[in-house]
Amino acid sequence: MGLIISYIILAIYSIALLLIFFYSLAQLNLLVNYLSYKRQDQTAPKFNLLDAKEIPYVTIQLPVYNEEYVMERLLENIAKIEYPKSKLEIQVLDDSTDDSVVDTAKWVKDLQETGLDIQHIRRENRQGFKAGALKEGLETAKGEFVAIFDADFLPASDWLKKTVIYFKDPEIGVVQTRWGHINRDYSTLTRIQAFALDAHFTLEQVGRNAKGHFINFNGTAGIWRKNCILDAGNWEGDTLTEDLDLSYRAQLKNWKFKYLEDVETPAELPVVISAARSQQFRWNKGGAENFRKSVWSVVSAKNISFKTKFHGVMHLLNSSMFLCVFLVSLLSIPAMYIKAIYPQFDIVFSLLSFFVLSTIILFVCYWFTYKSIQGSSFDNFVDYIKIFFTFFSVALGFSLHNSIAVLEGHWGKRSEFVRTPKFNLDNLTNSWKGNKYLAKKLSPNMILEALLMVYFLFGMYSAIPLNDFGLFPFHLMLFMGFGFVFTKSLTSRA
Repeated sequence: MGLIISYIILAIYSIALLLIFFYSLAQLNLLVNYLSYKRQDQTAPKFNLLDAKEIPYVTIQLPVYNEEYVMERLLENIAKIEYPKSKLEIQVLDDSTDDSVVDTAKWVKDLQETGLDIQHIRRENRQGFKAGALKEGLETAKGEFVAIFDADFLPASDWLKKTVIYFKDPEIGVVQTRWGHINRDYSTLTRIQAFALDAHFTLEQVGRNAKGHFINFNGTAGIWRKNCILDAGNWEGDTLTEDLDLSYRAQLKNWKFKYLEDVETPAELPVVISAARSQQFRWNKGGAENFRKSVWSVVSAKNISFKTKFHGVMHLLNSSMFLCVFLVSLLSIPAMYIKAIYPQFDIVFSLLSFFVLSTIILFVCYWFTYKSIQGSSFDNFVDYIKIFFTFFSVALGFSLHNSIAVLEGHWGKRSEFVRTPKFNLDNLTNSWKGNKYLAKKLSPNMILEALLMVYFLFGMYSAIPLNDFGLFPFHLMLFMGFGFVFTKSLTSRA
């Protein structure tokens, strides 16, 4: 019986390791694409905004829900957008259920009196959540193009001038910009999130877009051609990442996406781990839901290449890598004992070299994306080493939480769209204390995370009697990662 269980454990362990390795190879291919890509495409047709006849009508949609702390900042910023008022409409799609509605209505009225075409749109219910609000707003939108900003985003005044021009190419359905971070250095948590998002918005978005592979609209800081939305079937609220869903449906219908790495749109990162938890859960569960919904359409599509299909499948499986990482982590300690008891399995443990190689590949990939934003000096490289291993450890600490999200997504379990609380934090002096939108209950996963912290402490201890220290650094990072997530969850209360 013990031998059979060992076979099962090592089989799952090996498959998860190989999937992680294939994911890292896909990332390496994206790095090659990224490095060979010429950022400035001078040949792309562009609208001439100096010619009044070429200035297109644009609608800006602001989907909001209980955003008391950032609404005034959002509206003040959007009002500064430089664009002819006769060709600009702003829709505040307000699904709020709290007192912020009253203040928002007042600020909208004040802006209307300046001559700005801005509407405060309310719904009777939150059916479809954000997707439902966007869809309802689209029914009355005057614009040929629709820009979307979440409540914590602060586009520059010339943002529309830098983005809408690319729609002169009739095949382009979306223009997406890179996210910036107004509170990157607020804490370790914000630095980790910024690091991960920077990798996505450089390596992944550029690497895919450069070769015509599918990318995704990121839910905000981008602009859609209205006809593209309608042609792709409009917004749907059956997944938690409606942006990824519509992106794939649009690209399967041959619409092209344009990604602008050089246009940065600043936003606020969650500063409390409960807020980061809710955001991570939504993104990872939504990714798994979209895998279920779209993977067969991608694999069976006749109009895209094999390589685009491969990257599309890997893209849709992104969140599922957390499940693979969690399985490798959880089974690594039993695997140590199996190795000691059954020497005949030694060849299986050579697969561990794949995990080491995967880590090295990701280290190299993320360095190129890090230095593109932070610089390539020696000091920056030292800082990079610190943030990479901090990010790696904390990502491991989130693996249980995110694996549960992924499993729910693959199983088709439906759940409510939980917004990420905003804080109006743009420097190191503001405080998040007292934010009324923060979750008051502790996550039930915390107990498991505390147990896993102890479990991987045992893993480090096990290296001594087994005289096998190969996994000691891995277990140390797991111990630190789960310890970080557990202690921050315990102490970061409103």
